[in-house]
Amino acid sequence: MSARENSPRRSTKARSMHRASTIDVTSDMLGLSLAGNSQDPDEPILEFSLACSELITPSLDRKPNSFVAVSVTTPPQAFWTKHAQTEIIEGTSNPIFLSSIAFFQDSLINQLTQVKLSVYDVKDRSQGTMYLLGSGTFFVNELLQEKNHRLHLTLRSAESERVGNITVIAWQMEEKADRSAPVSRSPDTINGRTVLPVDESLTESLGLRSKYASLRKDTLLKSVFGGAISRMYRLPTTDGNHLRILEQMAESGLSIHIPRQFVKLLLEEDAARVCELEELGELSPCWESLRRQIVTQYQTIILNYQETVTDLHQYKGPSFKASSLKADKKLEFVPTNLHIQRMRVQDDSGSDQTYDIVTIGAPAAHCQAFKTGGLRKQLHKFEEAKKHYYEEGCSSSSSQSIIYIPQDIIRAKEIIAHINTLKTQVSYYAERLSRAAKERSANGLDRTLAILADKTRQLVTVCDCKLLGNAIQALDAARPEYIASKASPTAGEADQVMLRNDQDTLVARWTGRNSRSSLHVSWHEEEWEKVWLNVDKSLECIIQRVDKLLQKERLQSGSCEDVFQCDISSSSKKGNPECRAYWINPGPLDETNPSPSSVSSPACHSRNKTNCHTTAEESSPGEWSEALYPLLTTLTDCVSMMSDKAKKAMVFLLMQDSAPTIAMYLSLQYRRDVVFCQTLTALICGFIIKLRNCLHDDGFLRQLYTIGLLAQFESLLSTYGEELAMLEDMSVGIMDLRNVTFKVTQATSNASGDMLPVITGNRDGFNVRIPLPSTMFDALPREIQSGMLLRVQPVLFNVGINEQQTLAEKFGDTSLQEVINMESLVRLNSYYEQFKEVLPDDCK
Repeated sequence: MSARENSPRRSTKARSMHRASTIDVTSDMLGLSLAGNSQDPDEPILEFSLACSELITPSLDRKPNSFVAVSVTTPPQAFWTKHAQTEIIEGTSNPIFLSSIAFFQDSLINQLTQVKLSVYDVKDRSQGTMYLLGSGTFFVNELLQEKNHRLHLTLRSAESERVGNITVIAWQMEEKADRSAPVSRSPDTINGRTVLPVDESLTESLGLRSKYASLRKDTLLKSVFGGAISRMYRLPTTDGNHLRILEQMAESGLSIHIPRQFVKLLLEEDAARVCELEELGELSPCWESLRRQIVTQYQTIILNYQETVTDLHQYKGPSFKASSLKADKKLEFVPTNLHIQRMRVQDDSGSDQTYDIVTIGAPAAHCQAFKTGGLRKQLHKFEEAKKHYYEEGCSSSSSQSIIYIPQDIIRAKEIIAHINTLKTQVSYYAERLSRAAKERSANGLDRTLAILADKTRQLVTVCDCKLLGNAIQALDAARPEYIASKASPTAGEADQVMLRNDQDTLVARWTGRNSRSSLHVSWHEEEWEKVWLNVDKSLECIIQRVDKLLQKERLQSGSCEDVFQCDISSSSKKGNPECRAYWINPGPLDETNPSPSSVSSPACHSRNKTNCHTTAEESSPGEWSEALYPLLTTLTDCVSMMSDKAKKAMVFLLMQDSAPTIAMYLSLQYRRDVVFCQTLTALICGFIIKLRNCLHDDGFLRQLYTIGLLAQFESLLSTYGEELAMLEDMSVGIMDLRNVTFKVTQATSNASGDMLPVITGNRDGFNVRIPLPSTMFDALPREIQSGMLLRVQPVLFNVGINEQQTLAEKFGDTSLQEVINMESLVRLNSYYEQFKEVLPDDCK
């Protein structure tokens, strides 16, 4: 059979794919070059398919397993450069290759480029043994000048013997049906050089092109992905036409960029934790020993993070981490084999679809090995250890031990987070109120005061809880002076804090006749009540002063009136209606003299000025600012004092809880950080490319800001051996993505560095800021432009498919796979229910 008869392009009926018209190229066009479609950088400037016939092997009783390797050379280059190769087709002397050979705009070829086609016979694929059957060469201009752009070449071996034929068929697509395609056109001239357009008719319409973003040229994507390689395929369809497939793979610079940011945040978080412990102040020897134990453990883990940050910033290699480096300690936070795989499919009717998948090696802590299992198993062991210490503490002496239930620990962390946030907000709005006073803006003053009052009252509410009050008393009782006072001869059977060495872990416990009740010292409770009551009363003074200033502004008269009267008779839920607020010195208190009168003074003094004439000072432009400044300063000082005292108490509570299992906790946390960083990097890559492709998809964007991003992960890990532990790591890392939110912002410029994602936050929640060029940002809905946080709902489905999974199914245990899949199915169903409820029109 001839190559023409077996060509996959042969058809008797009309089709949209056809050979380009012959273009006459005169011999003096030596400067002729090729130009692709400038509007679609992923469009090849030249594409051809290959088919061999009558291949001959030295062994006549064996048919070849062949593929074609394509090399090129362009003058003045004097050597061959490998460009591409086809797939291997086995057991035939007349192979027709589905993968086409494409040259893109960066290929730097012209009509004088020579192409070499080398046909190989693969004898053993498993061993990679092969030999050269034969080769043939042609010039690009020969292919373009040939009628129907088809060349028939003879393949010759190294001994110049004929070993078969090869046919080269150049591709071109006709214009869309609604446009008339010219049969031929004259070459264009650019910069004095004649340019021959090849395959120009493959260009999509403007509407389709706007939905497609090139990995090579798109402003956003090329800042995130790089090193793209492409392959083309022509697949015959049942109706005699062809599908045109562009397959691309690209690496991502985020493989290094994200871990650098992430590990730095972890380092800052743990360093802040150590600072919080140090700022607890002086503690009695037993508590000091406990603190030193915890700090030492943190300092060890901080050193690891510091080394990782240094290694990542000094790393100058490729951004792609191959699987051979998965156990490299310096790159353990970097995801393995992370790349984007894109498949673009076009058919004869003009349909153009793109499918993007982020591929990553299973996120796992390879450097820490899997002898003790993965994260799921280790987390279970940790919870069992915590439960053991809790039960032991309750059974040993429940009335004499400081025992916090898990809900208390969660609540303590929430209180710290609320205090940090609200304290910052109170300071911010106090500054805004001061600015509004300077500008004498009545509306600004009124609006800002309402927000300030709301934030301050929220803070007071957070600090007014029993858990916090008990923790403050416990911290006060851990001071050396308190221990000393209880140890005095007149103290009777004193309460003490004793350290017990339990399995090399220091555990602090209260002992004494009335140790539990002794914490509820009336003076300590009264002192803390005065602290948050001062904040409440300071706010009341500001509200009354602002009301007075605004009233004077409205009256606009010089009538005789009281300037200001601070009424502190408002009651609180804890205080007596007749009680007064007290200033407590923010400095160290002399706890040996707990008399309230020695540390307190009236919070604000009632002043009744009955002056019929407004003073010059009160009518001056700075009257409002001068009137509010001291009150705002007092409020911020009281808020700072209350927040710091409350935060120290919660830190002390968490210190007590973490002490027994601190070594296990930090080791587990480090492993979790490693796995999560790898998973987070893959998620960010997927979010960026999905957002870019869907900028004009209103349904997806509406889904994004209403119910969040559905991130689907698929795994083929087995539930046998080390892969079982890897699956445990991966499942926990993916589920931790629920603590991630995205925020889309407008990039300051189109420079690549300004469009890289920025991570903020801590282990309780990370936010990823995605900058977009202004043209893309303007296409987003108002909700996303305003900075709405976009949530993530991750799901993982695993199907083990290798021989190890077969062993697990027959002799092992596949329950982990079943549990993971069922958990993800429940979350997926929940997401779909939200989708139907919030976006019913999109379900149709």
